[in-house]
Amino acid sequence: MNLQESAEMYLETVLVLQKEKGIVRAIDIARQMQFSRPTVSQQIRRLAEDGYLELDASKHIYLTAKGRLIAEETYDRHNCLAKLFIWMGV
Repeated sequence: MNLQESAEMYLETVLVLQKEKGIVRAIDIARQMQFSRPTVSQQIRRLAEDGYLELDASKHIYLTAKGRLIAEETYDRHNCLAKLFIWMGV
């Protein structure tokens, strides 16, 4: 699977917010990533069209199985890198 890094970051952000809040909305993603709401809405629409996210009638955002896989891989990769940098004293 070859997604752009920005798409991976959106999916990872949804995963983290789901763990923290349970329910994720576009405004939550915009605040977390410090992006404008229209920018976030556009990316969410693309990710939903590609089958990575689902939106319900209340505009709550959920990862699909495909999206969760990418989000968890990205999250794990970032955690491994962070641990490595801490170990190195960076």
